[in-house]
Amino acid sequence: MMNGLPHLSIGQGPPLVVLLYTPRAADPEGPARWSMTRMLRPFAEHFTVHVVIRPPGLPPATTMAELAAVYAGAIETTFEDPVKVLAISTGGSVALQLAADHPHLVDRLALGGTAATLGPVGRRAQRAYIERARQGRRPSPALAEVVTESAIGRRLLAALLWLSDGGGADHTDAVTMLNAEDGFDLRGRLSDIRAPTLLVQGGEDIVYPVELARQTVEGIPDARLIVYQGRSHSRTFTDKRFARDTLAFLKRG
Repeated sequence: MMNGLPHLSIGQGPPLVVLLYTPRAADPEGPARWSMTRMLRPFAEHFTVHVVIRPPGLPPATTMAELAAVYAGAIETTFEDPVKVLAISTGGSVALQLAADHPHLVDRLALGGTAATLGPVGRRAQRAYIERARQGRRPSPALAEVVTESAIGRRLLAALLWLSDGGGADHTDAVTMLNAEDGFDLRGRLSDIRAPTLLVQGGEDIVYPVELARQTVEGIPDARLIVYQGRSHSRTFTDKRFARDTLAFLKRG
């Protein structure tokens, strides 16, 4: 199933393919699996949720279009009909590329905290992550600036992220994914997306600023934007309204 890609499937009902960023290109385990399952529980009450994860060992220069083609192959060989897709953050970049390059595979597209390209803060943080990993340093502290604007909060979070990386962990697959997003800019291709699309964005998102979200929605023929004022990037998906609003959209049609 899923063309051999790592994945997690929960729930009952019609299929819902979920795309999101995971540091490891592997089936989620332990706390990561628990957290993912908890976030997707409301969706599993209405759909069979398939969290599909990139394969390990992709070439370092893999592009977003090549990543989308991998997911397209999994969808095409697993399902008979176009599928509904829920995608978050970096997973949203993949989903937008998928919907533009392979429109016959996507029935409806619900997105959270993403846009047709990265904002400058998100790009800077991800490049710092890539550079730290290439230097053999624990890379995750580079992402602290996209979570909080507080200088003290960043220092504390950077320390926690440093611990979470673990000594000797291989970050090659994560670097490949983030490097693909660094080169991703779909603003000139948004009109190729045919699926009805909903984008939910935090008003204080500094990874993909609201203005980029607006540009994304304006470029897609059938798209709508919901903004949660006062919400940061990560707090958009944990907001109680997120499951309600995206489910209302996905259950149509």
